[in-house]
Amino acid sequence: MHNKKENIAHPCFDVKARHSHARVHLPVAPACNIQCNYCNRKFDCVNESRPGVCSSVLKPFQAVDYLRALVSRLENLSVIGIAGPGDPFANIEQTLETMRLARAAFPDKLFCVSTNGLDLVPHIAELAALGVSHLTLTINAVDPQISAQIYKWIRYQKRVYRGVEGARILLEQQLKSISLLKQYGITVKINSIIIPGVNDTHIPTVACVCSELGADIFNCIPMIPTADTAFEDLSEPAPAMIFKTRTLASEHLPIMSHCARCRADAAGLLGQDLSDTHALLKEYSTRLNLETEDRPFVAVATNEGLLVNLHLGEASKLSIFCKTPKGFKLVEERVTPSAGGGENRWYTMAALLGDCRALLVSGVGENPKRILNERHVHVIEMTGLIDEGLEGVYMNRVIRSIAKPDAFTCGSSCKGNAQGCG
Repeated sequence: MHNKKENIAHPCFDVKARHSHARVHLPVAPACNIQCNYCNRKFDCVNESRPGVCSSVLKPFQAVDYLRALVSRLENLSVIGIAGPGDPFANIEQTLETMRLARAAFPDKLFCVSTNGLDLVPHIAELAALGVSHLTLTINAVDPQISAQIYKWIRYQKRVYRGVEGARILLEQQLKSISLLKQYGITVKINSIIIPGVNDTHIPTVACVCSELGADIFNCIPMIPTADTAFEDLSEPAPAMIFKTRTLASEHLPIMSHCARCRADAAGLLGQDLSDTHALLKEYSTRLNLETEDRPFVAVATNEGLLVNLHLGEASKLSIFCKTPKGFKLVEERVTPSAGGGENRWYTMAALLGDCRALLVSGVGENPKRILNERHVHVIEMTGLIDEGLEGVYMNRVIRSIAKPDAFTCGSSCKGNAQGCG
């Protein structure tokens, strides 16, 4: 099966298209199945432009609504992709549902995915059926001894592996996927991160192996030293190292030399992203699918009943509101599960809020947010008047007092120890 659309070029695969064809990355995949020693997937940082960061994570239906808004702004939007901020195949339900909805709404666009390849193989046939024509696969080494220096751990089939054992499993799945992708006519780009002193001299070998398996194009990406990672003290590759690595790799595969090291929520021409996507993402991430919601209430973490001003972890009770013909009404207060139960605390809370369509809080950890969202309690981080948040939920309006980027850091505004809510 061959999915490439005629007359549409992918700007990441074709340098001639970079100034004429725009792309968008839909941030619908927050979880990751590996931990790279150069990666810190910090959310809500608009001042950073690197893979793995985004302003907001969208649900599939939100992503398609966001796409519709983008199409009205970007007449040259040609490519729809999913590149994180985690790995698309560690979030397989969200990824496939987004692809299905986007394909139905925009059948004329190119579709692509970027992945580490660990959990890719079982889903290649379905990707092809959905019309995915381009895929980027990050392979940093084809020697497990080198890979073991790059990855702290991998999570494969619900088990965590470390060191050379984990590196071998990852490499096996990556290499297996290239040949299978080509059987389905999918164009394959290999990304390799140039890490000085670790894999810089090894990358041409990666290009050679991937070429033999049928890969189409190769991209050598200079590592960005990132705070709070194992490689934060390494230097960024020097221009001479980058040039040498690309020259040697080009003996095996054509080189992509115009990579912009895009964010997981990038939108626009390569290197010329729209400046207002952060606000747009925030807006669409708060929208509810009210047509399928039969939950009448909204829970609020509040100290005095007027403002949304409590972090979920420090809220001993939640105020429950409903919408009436005469406005919003406080129905009751519900005592929250006690701290110390780990994830069970949040599963219990999700059950407690089973009749609530949303939860308004001033801050929340990623783990409770994930658990509650998965159980259809839509968590909205905001500060300000409760009524404004309720209007946003019930009337599908923009919440102007939505929490600003970096406004919340775990442990900074509650009594916790920055180890996550539990």
